[in-house]
Amino acid sequence: MERLNSKLYLENCYIMKENEKLRKKAESLNQENQALLIELKQRHSTAGVAAWGNHPGATNHGPNSSNSNVSK
Repeated sequence: MERLNSKLYLENCYIMKENEKLRKKAESLNQENQALLIELKQRHSTAGVAAWGNHPGATNHGPNSSNSNVSK
């Protein structure tokens, strides 16, 4: 019985060690994912602003346009 307990104890220690490695890897991947998501959002935002009036037939109705449809 004591032998079985020792074996289970060692197995449990190994599992906890592997679990900690996986937790650290998951944390690292999550941080990388967050950084990539921020970069993607920045690129998307920059591309959207750059392309706002660059396509044929575009009208200048952006936030800084002087053509306001607000009735006075």
